[in-house]
Amino acid sequence: MERETELLVRGRIRDIPDYPKKGIVFKDITPLLKDNGAFAACIDELAKDVRGLKPDYIVGMESRGFILGGALAYKLKLGFIPARKQGKLPYDKVSRSYGLEYGTATLEMHKDAIERDSKILIVDDLLATGGTAKATAGLVEELGGKVLGFAFLIELAELNGRKALPAGEVISLIKY
Repeated sequence: MERETELLVRGRIRDIPDYPKKGIVFKDITPLLKDNGAFAACIDELAKDVRGLKPDYIVGMESRGFILGGALAYKLKLGFIPARKQGKLPYDKVSRSYGLEYGTATLEMHKDAIERDSKILIVDDLLATGGTAKATAGLVEELGGKVLGFAFLIELAELNGRKALPAGEVISLIKY
């Protein structure tokens, strides 16, 4: 990423200490999303970095993965598939529980969301311990898809989330 773009994007991410619990520094992307220039730069950079993977679909996790993944899918002219929090999907679904750095959660996808052998790029705002992305990859694989890789706006490198992810490309725009 060009230095100017990185400074623009990085400058729109604020730290919220002790959220959602003491000792966690939450990376709030709300100011980035509000700034059309920074948001566009973020999506343009992600698109440039992942275009060569040639995915069939983008899968994004609730909730910020919906925002980034949906915008990226639009930019790349691909379909978008949501991975939702437990209890939000109305149709037949598969589920996967995982650990977070501050608790546990469950994601679900519709059983018919992915055609067998579809090439999938998983997108979220942040890679921390890798639990959410790994669970999403498990859902994709359970449904017969092939995970090409992962794209994140932010990576908390010291938490080694990359090591938790299955094989595939891992792209992050900003590392802390």
